[in-house]
Amino acid sequence: MMASCARRPRRPCLPERRFSWRLVGILLVAPVLLLTLNSDACGDPPKFETMKLKGTPKKYYEVGERIYYECHQGYFTVFPVMAYCEQNHSWYPLQEACMKKSCQKLTLENGEVVAPNVTFSFDHEAHFYCDEGYYLLGHQVIVCKLRGNEVHWSDKPPECKKIYCQPPAAIRNGKYSNSHRTIFEYNELITFTCNPSEGSDEFSLVGDSKLICIGNNRWSSDPPQCKVVKCEHPVLVNGRLVSGVREKYSYQAVVLFECLPGFYLNGSNPVFCGEKNTWEPDMPTCIKGFKPTHPTKPPVSKYPGYPEPKESVLLEEFEELDAGIIAVIILTILVGLAVLCTCLYRCLQRERKR
Repeated sequence: MMASCARRPRRPCLPERRFSWRLVGILLVAPVLLLTLNSDACGDPPKFETMKLKGTPKKYYEVGERIYYECHQGYFTVFPVMAYCEQNHSWYPLQEACMKKSCQKLTLENGEVVAPNVTFSFDHEAHFYCDEGYYLLGHQVIVCKLRGNEVHWSDKPPECKKIYCQPPAAIRNGKYSNSHRTIFEYNELITFTCNPSEGSDEFSLVGDSKLICIGNNRWSSDPPQCKVVKCEHPVLVNGRLVSGVREKYSYQAVVLFECLPGFYLNGSNPVFCGEKNTWEPDMPTCIKGFKPTHPTKPPVSKYPGYPEPKESVLLEEFEELDAGIIAVIILTILVGLAVLCTCLYRCLQRERKR
């Protein structure tokens, strides 16, 4: 059987597919065209602290186109609040055109008003100070506050009032100068004295005898007291009085003690008669023996903040030494000096002979 020699039908020829450079060109040229179209425009309007743009902002603005601003609340216009797009595609002018509103200017009679922030614009404070002899009635610090678009002070400004003092309280068994007065001025002084006693013991003035009006109805201290103060005769075992000896010991009487030979004084010396009829500080004591040359308590140099001690002997410690010990120290020093001088003299003699 013979094979068929008939030819197969030929497929129709399809056009060859080629890469489209035209599309690539369009994509590249499109941004350039867009840039060219917008090259004669300004961008976003500038932003400012004191003002804001009127209306809705646009993406592009043509050359010569104007934009307008308005001040924020609490600010007022100083320059024209507008800008326009220049030929070089920038905005002009670029500057703040609004300023903070300021509260009403304040004055203070018999005092001074201070502005810590230089001006009295909103959110700024005003401080008040009175002259000497006057006190401040009201708030010392008030603030300039913003209410809506207007500014007002947060409180009413204070006043400076003249300082006066009411008469001090009367004291028993005593009086004060100018007691007939019903009012006293600033820095005025009064003096207290005690009345004569009807008994054998006189009254003592305990406290400050002079009071000064230093503030509005405020004296420099509380009124003193007039009362009898008596302390018992001071007795020191193994010791004696060396100063202040008297029959009676009244308020603030001072006495000084010393111990008998073979004893040393421990405690305060002198002491005085206090307002509670007792000796202050506590009476000292006389202890048998010689006074220790070194303190039994930790020295003050051990406490924080005290400077480092020096190794040299303090003059105060030297004065506390017993007379016998001092004599031995002096004799030792003199003997040492004599030996030193003798050695130097012999050395000089040998040098001369050579």
